[in-house]
Order: sequence, then C-alpha cells, then structure tokens
Amino acid sequence: MAGLSLSDLFRAQAKAGMSPEAPETSVIFVWLPGGPPHMEMYDMKPDAPLDYRGEFNPIPTNVPGLDVCELMPLHAQCADRYTIIRSIAHKFADHGGGHKRFLTGRDPREPTGFVNDAPAVGSIVSKCREHIRNGMPNYISGTHPGRAGVDTYSFGAAYLGPSYVPFNVPGDPSDEKFSVQNISLDDRLTDRLDDRLTLLTSFDQLQQRIDQSGLMQAMDDASAKAVDLLTSDRAKQAFDLSQEPEELKDRYGRHAWGYRALLARRLVEAGCSFVTMVMENPYVSGINFLKQGTYNWDSHAVNCHLFDDAKIRLPIYDRAVTALVEDIYNRGLDKRVMLIVTGEFGRTPRINSQNGTQTGVMQPGRDHWPNSMSLLVAGGGMRTGQVIGATTAKGEEPKDNALTPNDLWATMYRHLGIDPEMAFIDHSGRPMPILPYGEPIQELL
Repeated sequence: MAGLSLSDLFRAQAKAGMSPEAPETSVIFVWLPGGPPHMEMYDMKPDAPLDYRGEFNPIPTNVPGLDVCELMPLHAQCADRYTIIRSIAHKFADHGGGHKRFLTGRDPREPTGFVNDAPAVGSIVSKCREHIRNGMPNYISGTHPGRAGVDTYSFGAAYLGPSYVPFNVPGDPSDEKFSVQNISLDDRLTDRLDDRLTLLTSFDQLQQRIDQSGLMQAMDDASAKAVDLLTSDRAKQAFDLSQEPEELKDRYGRHAWGYRALLARRLVEAGCSFVTMVMENPYVSGINFLKQGTYNWDSHAVNCHLFDDAKIRLPIYDRAVTALVEDIYNRGLDKRVMLIVTGEFGRTPRINSQNGTQTGVMQPGRDHWPNSMSLLVAGGGMRTGQVIGATTAKGEEPKDNALTPNDLWATMYRHLGIDPEMAFIDHSGRPMPILPYGEPIQELL
C-alpha cells in the first residue's frame, strides 16, 4: 500500500491518448550548492594580485587557450568534449535567492529562503513531458538522505503543483546498502498488489457511470502510472549499478559523487527526461571530514580553509564530472543528452581571512559573488572545446558576452524541443511563460 501511494505524485500528470515513447532528448543537471569558487576552477587569474589569484596554478588542456586548475588534471585531457561559460551572472547573493534566481529563470519575490514562487526548470520539463509513460519517472533527483526535501535546493514546482517535483533518490549509491524505495515490492506484498489491482478493476464500470467530470479517470491514470513504476523492470534495471563494469566504476570514482554521475547516465539512457544529481558534501564514502573543510561549496573563511578544502573536493569532482562527460560521448549519447554542471553563483574574487568556526585560527576563504561565475556544459549536440565569455582581469564581472541563467535555460529548452514562450497558469490565474526572457547561446549551436 505504501508503494501505491506513488499515485499521489503522478495524479493529473497524464494526457490521455499520448504516445508512451521515450524522449529523444534529455538533460543531466549536476548541482553544486553553495557556490563553487570560479577562480579556483575554470576562471583562474594567475596574473592577478596574490590576494585575488589564490594558491593554485592553471594547467593547459587539450584545447589551446582553455586552462583549468591543477587539481583537475582529468579535465585537461577531455576539454575538447565540453565548454566552459565564464560570463553568466545575476544579482542575488543570498543562497536562497541565488538558488531561486538560477533555477527558475526569474527574480524571486523574496531574496532569501528556498521556497519557490515559480517552478524550477526540472519541474517545467516534467510538466511538458508528462505524456511520456515509459516505466521511468520524467524527473529524478539524487541527494544526501537528510537533504531530500524539494525546498532544500529550491527544486519546488510552485504553481505547477506537487505532481511535478522530482522523484528523489536519497543516499550514497556507492554504499553496498544503498537501495531505491518505491520501485519494487517485497515478495510478500506481490499477492496483495494483485488483489488490490483486481479490486480496483472491479470498480471500473461504476466509475465510468458516475464520473462525468473526468476526475476519476485522472485518478485511474495516476494509479496506473504508479503501478507501472512498481511493476516495470525498466526502472529497476536503470537503478541497478551492478550491471556496470568494474573498470567504469573505478573511472567514475567509488564515491557518492561518482556513482551519482554514473546513475544519472543510466537514468537518461533508460528514458528519464531530466536528472538532477547534487554534489555537495565530499566527506562521505569513507572520506573523513576535514576539520578545516566544509559541507558544501560555501567556502567562507569562517566555514573552511578554501585551499585545504579544495585539495579534497576538487579531485573527487574532477574524476566524477569528466567520467560523465567521456561516458556520454563514448556511448554515443552526446547529441541526445545535454550535461549542465553549475552552482548558484561564484565566489568573491578577492580572498579574505577570518577565524574558522571549527579551527579557531585565521584561514582564507571567499564569500558569495553572483556578479561572475563559471559553469560547464557538454553534449546536447552542442559545439564544445571552447570558452564562452570572459571576466575582467580580477574575475569580478563579465567583460565579454555577458549572459544570464535564462540564456542557459533557453539553450536547454531548445535542446528538449520545448517552446519557452509556452505558458502555465499561476495561483492567481495569470498565464506565466516558461521563460520570461533569454536567448539560446549562439556559440553552442
């Protein structure tokens, strides 16, 4: 019975008479909450003053002119397969406001807090792809078990309703005890499911006679979709990482981040339209917490020693993300699957030092900075092996090809074949376009 409660998630999603074919295109969205330090990763400034440039050095990649941090050597080997965008910016410096601004394509009414007043892009994709019934949820997220709520990262669906939030998969997929709830039934419950389905079938004629509004049919469709998920082998197979070669698992890294990336590839291959995987805390999967480290990418000096934390965090990130990039191309998914890797903003170009809360000693850090940031995109049939945009000499703001998150989402919707001018009705009864403004990034097309 608990499994059948999944119908609540799918209620009123279905459009009668639509084909159950899998989508031809999909998106993997890797979310780095807290704000990755762009000047320690993809926009290094070795000629800037010391209190801007930081400790690490850039290294060349296999694409001339595209340098990355020395802690990410695997990025250097496959730069021809991704693009770095250095000129996206917005104006919301709070985590909550930054999450909402980036993930919805709109200025939030409240610049703090994580509850959306507009749908996150994943929910919009779920709504636009609601007719697809292939045994897979259309929108899946992977998070830490204690961070599974949709409002933790502003993944909420707002006026689209709770049917369009992600099917969340909490936990560490590299843990041998990892399991996915609500995609299979205990053997002891199989007979009960059969009995319940028989009982539901017995009500069909009664429902058809009494239901003139279509409400009962919508409920039937929702229940059918939930049963499809519970009884289909497709979802169970997609989540089964034991089917992957051991050497590929090594390439991704036997860590929560690596296994989430590998799982994301399996899920889009199985037909999921939009997969969000959160890479937040690297101190899992047997890696001891660093006293001068921090949980997410929020590298204030009071939270962590920026450079010591990066020495743990960036190599894990380097392995997981580049394995995903290479896997997408090696499996011939590079036109079908678009990969986006980003956080909500960058970090202050100038380093500051404060007493660490955990260490009690002075240590370097960077604060919130939405005025400049860097992100990675790959696949999607896009042009790769390039840098788009540039920031000023100290990394403070875009100086060439200034873009907003909306331009990224316009590019993504184009890949998915979704018209960004399509509108949905908000709580006040007004039609709200999917994206109020933004144009596909021409250099990617």
